[in-house]
Amino acid sequence: MKTLIKGGRILDPAQNYDKVANLLIEDGKIVCVTDEDLPADRVIDASGRMVTPGFIDIHMHEDPYDEKTGEMKQDISKSMLLMGVTTAIGGNCGDNYADPRAYLDHIDECGNCMNLGLLVGHTWTRETSGGMDKYAPVDDATIAKMEALAKSCLEAGCMGVSFGVKYVPGTRMEEMTRLAALCTPSGRLVTSHVRNDVSRVFAAVKEMDDLAKATGCRVQISHIGSMGGYGQMKQLLKDVESYKAGGTDIMCDCYPYTAFSTFIGSTTYDPENYAEYNADYSAILMSTGKYAGQRCTKEIYDWERANAPEDITVGFLMVEEDVDMALRHPLVMLGSDGLRHGAQGHPRAAGAFPRYIAEYIRTGKVGLMEGIAKMTSLPAERLGLAKKGSFKPGNDADVVIFDYENIRDTATFEQPALVPEGIDYVLIGGEIAAKDGEIVNAHLGRSVRWEG
Repeated sequence: MKTLIKGGRILDPAQNYDKVANLLIEDGKIVCVTDEDLPADRVIDASGRMVTPGFIDIHMHEDPYDEKTGEMKQDISKSMLLMGVTTAIGGNCGDNYADPRAYLDHIDECGNCMNLGLLVGHTWTRETSGGMDKYAPVDDATIAKMEALAKSCLEAGCMGVSFGVKYVPGTRMEEMTRLAALCTPSGRLVTSHVRNDVSRVFAAVKEMDDLAKATGCRVQISHIGSMGGYGQMKQLLKDVESYKAGGTDIMCDCYPYTAFSTFIGSTTYDPENYAEYNADYSAILMSTGKYAGQRCTKEIYDWERANAPEDITVGFLMVEEDVDMALRHPLVMLGSDGLRHGAQGHPRAAGAFPRYIAEYIRTGKVGLMEGIAKMTSLPAERLGLAKKGSFKPGNDADVVIFDYENIRDTATFEQPALVPEGIDYVLIGGEIAAKDGEIVNAHLGRSVRWEG
């Protein structure tokens, strides 16, 4: 089947292409960008609209999947699709919500709202191998089990290994080295929610540089805005530049908000860690559970930590200037860090990409070509996705058509699942997945597996 997207402003950073033209798709693949009015089975009028490759989210947290029942309720996946994300990477921060091998197979069997790849989560391998105490080191026998499990998942096509060292402070460098080294031969990515933030973030990022030097792996610092966005960003970015100049293959991602989101029971809220923020408890908003919608008091904080550690919070603690500095930096790409339970959580899961266009690209904080690259070709290159992120002939026909002048996020902390405005079409594999803020087909996405 041939589809002609007609008369749109075709913008493709990978090819430095910005021109009003037509885009021809056939059987799920890009045929060409052309000035000709070629015959097609279906014509989509894109007059007055921008047409870009589908957005790629290098850092999100996938929907839970029950391996026993085979049930997976698409929730965050729907929001991802409706904000233009056609490919996303889950398994971040060391977490997998199910065995990633089974998860990827389920996606291929049943489809998904968007294409999805997974990292192997260090924490998941640790707990699966018996290392349940996050504050304690594990022995060599456990590390060997973790290593074997991670290797099997990489052989099944996982995109790399993720660490959430902040959440598992008992992690030793030996654990990290053994798992990261598995990624080196193929060039797969090693990502990390680093060990500490605020004043201790510099040593935490250096630990990743040390890991890269020890193993030769490529490293990605996850959501750098929530790690060094408290007055440390200028020096932290200088450190990253220095590590890059010293031979480490290092980059970062960031989301365009000044609040983070995590579970109330996480080590982020251990008293000695929370004290680093120099903030009172009212900076924490409960998003789920008994106190959903309420700001914390000491009493709520203590009750939640003791009784409902899986409840989601939002922490309003980051500095806008630091987040802006990160998102403008050439070594930083966009990543939503989307995390949600049901309709509750952080608006980044439904709004990060249109918000970035509206508040960073359209306002001139970031150049148009550079900004769209941070959402398309840059993450595609980082992840080794040769067939995504650009309109090169033969590439997968994942496309977003949107109103550049009016696209914006509408999701709020009170209503974090609201659909953005200004996105006309989202195509996956040349087929319409979403139109005018409504999902047309929730099963076009397939697993994304390592291609290198």
